[in-house]
Amino acid sequence: MSILHGMRVFESSAFVALPLAGMQLAQMGAEVIRFDNLGGGLDQYRRPLAPNGESLFWHGLNKGKKSFAVNLKSEIGRELVSDLITSDGDDSGLFITNLRVPGWTDYESLKKKRKDLVMVTLKGDRHGGPEVDYTVNPSIGIPSITGAEDSLEPVANALPAWDCIAGNMVVSSLLAAERDRLRTGKGQNVEFALKDAAAAIVGHLGMIGEATISDEQRGKSGNSLYGAYGQDFECCCGGRVIVIGLTLRQWRGLLKAMDKIDEIKKLEEELSVSLDDEGRRWVHRHEINDIFRPWFAKRKIIEFEKGFNDLGLTWSQFRTMKEAIDEDDDTFADNPMFETQDFDGIGKYMVPRSPVEFSNHLAISPEKPPKLGQHTEEILADIMGLGSGEIGVLFDSGIVSFAK
Repeated sequence: MSILHGMRVFESSAFVALPLAGMQLAQMGAEVIRFDNLGGGLDQYRRPLAPNGESLFWHGLNKGKKSFAVNLKSEIGRELVSDLITSDGDDSGLFITNLRVPGWTDYESLKKKRKDLVMVTLKGDRHGGPEVDYTVNPSIGIPSITGAEDSLEPVANALPAWDCIAGNMVVSSLLAAERDRLRTGKGQNVEFALKDAAAAIVGHLGMIGEATISDEQRGKSGNSLYGAYGQDFECCCGGRVIVIGLTLRQWRGLLKAMDKIDEIKKLEEELSVSLDDEGRRWVHRHEINDIFRPWFAKRKIIEFEKGFNDLGLTWSQFRTMKEAIDEDDDTFADNPMFETQDFDGIGKYMVPRSPVEFSNHLAISPEKPPKLGQHTEEILADIMGLGSGEIGVLFDSGIVSFAK
């Protein structure tokens, strides 16, 4: 039995954060039911796409969920959805959304039907304005410190980091509110904004204090590890690696592996500093790079990777996504987190389960995403308690649809 077995969560979502949150709950064993309009939600055809046109984005973020397809423009369809969200059950009455509709799927409206409703809403900004990861990131200044050291153009991140963080905050908020309901019997309305989640994180990382107090603002540093030592180097095979000397053990191990102890000691004497101090390694990273660069330029990665690994160094090779999948068996092919699945019309590829392992519960194998409306009939019958005749009327009148 899974750790969240019996929990039922309803989801109305699009983009990254909320679908990610629902998927994580599903991968821990919760029954997650997302409802979409008859033709599919906003993410139904979002890239990347499979050759047959299906969205791999949608496939990835909706694993293990159930799908309820309903005409959201009809009063009957909306009433069905609100009745589902507020349906009976001690482990039900849980709702996560970033598509809240006033007068329908807002907390006050739903609370009239179930007083102990727990609802988590992710907004764009705290005033209710629209935001996505790719607008939040530049607005808080991250692109100004991202990119090559000598570049002037801002560089946005391809990874929607704030969405990923906010998605996990949705999960933790829901579980915290549900725990409070178990103790008090009371429901709860939980709200936070994507932009505030990002602003909080940069504050936690000391970046607000740095920008406020320091006269010299942080600039771009390429692939250097800010504040300590970490740098990328090109090898004679054409490959590129990054080596990390953040801790003293990492730093000294790196010098030993490259036989650079004496050269670094000479540099320390010239600079009158100890590079055992991580801050000094950051300040003098260019001088260190000048010592290390020729070493890598004369070697192929295959010539030093075993030695680096035997010493337990912190380093990595730069790869494309396809190269990583093909070459890094430990992360992908040999990793028990992944299971190769065959998708009709798309093909076979590796699908991850949750990376989290609980000592008292077996890991749940990754489940495929549902077809649109795949569970509509089941949900109407088992949760709503409707008979086959009533379900047939809803189907014939275009209020709901089933997977084809």
